[in-house]
Amino acid sequence: MIVFCLCALGANLLAAEQKTDVVLVADSRHLNGAMAWWANLFNESHLYFALLTVVVIPLAGVVLGTLADLWIGRLGINLKSRSLHEG
Repeated sequence: MIVFCLCALGANLLAAEQKTDVVLVADSRHLNGAMAWWANLFNESHLYFALLTVVVIPLAGVVLGTLADLWIGRLGINLKSRSLHEG
């Protein structure tokens, strides 16, 4: 294990010598509508993109969870009762 760590350390040090600039952009040439807006928001401001993502993901979870709960209720499965029916 120690030998593996030393080999990995050497590879990481060699990789760290090569300095290149990394540019993070989303290719929005073939997108339209909301997807193009989302990609352009990412290209313009990573901070606004991150903040909007933090807001949208939980909201999408709540909406999808509510829809799934309604759908399962329509199927006749009762998830509100926690009683076990062991026979």
